[in-house]
Amino acid sequence: MVVGAGIAGIACARALTDAGLAPTVYDRGRRLGGRMAVRTAGARPIDLGASYFTAHDPLFVEVTQDWVRRGLARPWTDTFHLATPEQGLQGTTTGPVRYAAAGGLRSLVEELATGVEVTYPRDVAEVDVGPIVDGEPASAVVLAMPDPQALDLLSEHLVAERAVLADTVWEPVLALVAGWSERAWPQLDGVFVNESPVLTFVADEGSRRGDGAAILVAHADPVYSAGHLDEPDEAAPAILAELELVLGIETPPDWVQVKRWGVAHPAVGREEPFHLGEAMVGLAGDGWHGRPRVEAAYLSGRALGHELVIRLR
Repeated sequence: MVVGAGIAGIACARALTDAGLAPTVYDRGRRLGGRMAVRTAGARPIDLGASYFTAHDPLFVEVTQDWVRRGLARPWTDTFHLATPEQGLQGTTTGPVRYAAAGGLRSLVEELATGVEVTYPRDVAEVDVGPIVDGEPASAVVLAMPDPQALDLLSEHLVAERAVLADTVWEPVLALVAGWSERAWPQLDGVFVNESPVLTFVADEGSRRGDGAAILVAHADPVYSAGHLDEPDEAAPAILAELELVLGIETPPDWVQVKRWGVAHPAVGREEPFHLGEAMVGLAGDGWHGRPRVEAAYLSGRALGHELVIRLR
């Protein structure tokens, strides 16, 4: 059983399925994708979790190229602007190619899940020695989710697994999305915001999706986000004001929404690709396999899936 239908959980289930095994995937959400989440405005998908993905490892490069060939993903940009609240936009910085998806990043997880048995929404309560999931035995269990959520599910009898997760720190993020009738800011793809107690990153959704829509997605600073998790909508005015200040926007948006991520990403990732002990309870996700990102989550889940194939056979 795989608990968690983000890209790590689905990559694990995909590896098991391709090897002729029959995993069951459970997820408490109403859609697949986990933190590669998409919110719909009208009929238009908007990425509110991960903003993009990069590809460095040869295995993930191959997967990415396949998505691009089939029109599921596209190269977005290798250049972001830099900005501060005091001085606004201050030039650009170049890095690896960032990829986006026409149907939102969640569509890539859904495509990867083709042929995999997924049950959702299904809220798992406890994983115990056996392994057993809510009283039902399994040959192995995978928890593909943020460490704090995995800890909530692990029985006190799974001492080794709980110890692996006990000391990690995960940071929250509030994601604000705002739409205008027409663009009110300079042409750009995304912005790394420095010296701000409120903002860290802004994505131009029209550029990311390639349709020119006048929509921005702003990610709030983790410390600021932590102070407003109980009432995220109350943080919207301050986030919007900082966004308008950074980009020099003088026209108010037509609409605003805020998404709360209580455990958005780990403060520090592990170098190990996954954990799988004698209890046959595996742990995977973007907290594993190096720097936290979409690629790391995929590789973590895939590697754990292949290890499970070896052990189960």
